[in-house]
Amino acid sequence: MSSGNEGLATTRLTSLLDENSFVELSSGVTARSTDFNQDPREVPGDGVVTGYGLIDERLVFVYSQDPGVLGGTIGEMHARKIRDVYDKAMKMRAPIIGLIDCSGVRLTESFDSTESIGQILGASVDAAGVIPQITAVMGRCGGGMAVLNSLSDFSFMKKDAELFVNSPDAIEGNKEKTSSAEFQYEAGNVDMIGSEDEIMDGIRQLVGVLPSAGGEGGFMDEFSDDINRASVDLDSKRDKVADIAAELSDDHLFIETKGGFTGCMTTGFIQLMGTTVGVIGNEKDALCALGCAKAADFVRFLDAFDIPLLSLTNVNGYKASVFNEERLPRALAKMVSAIAEADIPKINLITNQAGSTAYLMMNSKAIGADLTYAFPDADVSVMDPALAGPIIAGDSGDASAAADEYAASQAGLDNALRRGLVDRVVDFADARKYLIAGFDMLFEKDMYIYKKHGTK
Repeated sequence: MSSGNEGLATTRLTSLLDENSFVELSSGVTARSTDFNQDPREVPGDGVVTGYGLIDERLVFVYSQDPGVLGGTIGEMHARKIRDVYDKAMKMRAPIIGLIDCSGVRLTESFDSTESIGQILGASVDAAGVIPQITAVMGRCGGGMAVLNSLSDFSFMKKDAELFVNSPDAIEGNKEKTSSAEFQYEAGNVDMIGSEDEIMDGIRQLVGVLPSAGGEGGFMDEFSDDINRASVDLDSKRDKVADIAAELSDDHLFIETKGGFTGCMTTGFIQLMGTTVGVIGNEKDALCALGCAKAADFVRFLDAFDIPLLSLTNVNGYKASVFNEERLPRALAKMVSAIAEADIPKINLITNQAGSTAYLMMNSKAIGADLTYAFPDADVSVMDPALAGPIIAGDSGDASAAADEYAASQAGLDNALRRGLVDRVVDFADARKYLIAGFDMLFEKDMYIYKKHGTK
C-alpha cells in the first residue's frame, strides 16, 4: 500500500512489517531549498519514507531514511516528516521504529536542517516513557542523529554500519574503529548487532513482548507453555543469568538487551503465563558501576511501561578498582533509586549468594521487593562467618567459637527466613511455578491506596 515510490527505504519497511500492511504518509513532500543548484529537481519524499503498518497485527509507526536521495542528508522537510510521524505515534499511542541511514545535515540548508534535527530530538524526549522507541542503524548515523539513537529505548545496528558522534578520523591517536558495530555494542550504545534480516527479526520479536504505550498495565499475550512445567537443571545454570531466565520463561524465550555491555549485569525480557517480565541479574559475584547503571536504565523503562521486575540475585560484594571507586557510589544510588521508586510488581530470587550490603541493592525487601524467594542452598549472609569470627572475638577471644556462634545466630538462609527477609525457599524445579503464582497475585498491585480516614 505504498505510493509506488519504491527504493531502499521502502524495501526495508516492507520487510519489517506484516505483508501488505505498510501505508506511506507524506509521500509528496519535497525539499524546500534548491540553493547552490546542488539538485534543483523535486525529489518526492526528501530522502525519508514515513508511515504506519502492522507487526504481528499490532499498529506501529515507522520511518526509514534513504541514503541514495540527496546524498543521504537531512533537510528541513525530511526532519518535518519524522516529527510528524512521531506526533501520530503519540496520538495513537503506538510504538515508533526508525531505520537510520544518513550522512548528517544538509549543508545547503544550513540552519534550517540543523534546527530541524533539534526538533526531532525534542519529539523523542516528549515520547520517552509514553510510547516505546526503537531505532536501527542500517548504514551511517553520526553527530546529532547518534543522539536520537541513544534517546531511543532500544537500538539495533547492522554489522557493517557506522555509528559515531565524532568520526573516528577526527579522534587523535584513535587506533580503534570507534564507529563500528562491535565497538558500539560493547560500549552499550546498541542492544543487538547482526545482518539486516537478523535485525528485522529482532525488532519484530522485541515489539512482540512490549506494550504499545505506557499506562496499559504492561503487556499480556496468549501463551501455550504449561504453567506447571518443572524447571530443569537450574542448579547448574545459576551462574548464567540468560540460561536461568530462558529456563523460567514461557517457551524458553529470553530477549537480552545490551548484551555486549559489561559482564557483571544481564538485562532482558521473559514471559510468564503470557505476561512480559523484565529481568536483571548478576553475572558475577560483585556489583560494578557500569552494571548498576545498565540495570537502573532498564528498570526505569520497566516502570514507565508497567512491566513487572524479576531480579536474579547472585552477589557478594563490590568490584574493587579505581574506576569503580570513582563511579560506584553514583551508579549504586541510581540503581537503588530506580528499583525503590518503581511501583511495578517486584520479585527477587536469590539464586546463589546474597552477601554484604551489596545484596540490598538487588531488589531486596528493604528497598521494595514484594516477594523474595531463595533456592535451597542459597548462601545468605552479611559476612562469611570465618571472616566475622576474628573481628567479633578481638585479640583475646576465641575466633573459632565466635565464628560458629555467628554462623548459628546471624548468618545463613534459616536466619534470613526467621527475620522475614526471605519469604520462602523454592526448589529448583518449582521456581517457574512460584514466580507465575507470585506475579499473578501482584497483578493488580496498587501503590497509591486512597484513604479518606480510618473507621474507628
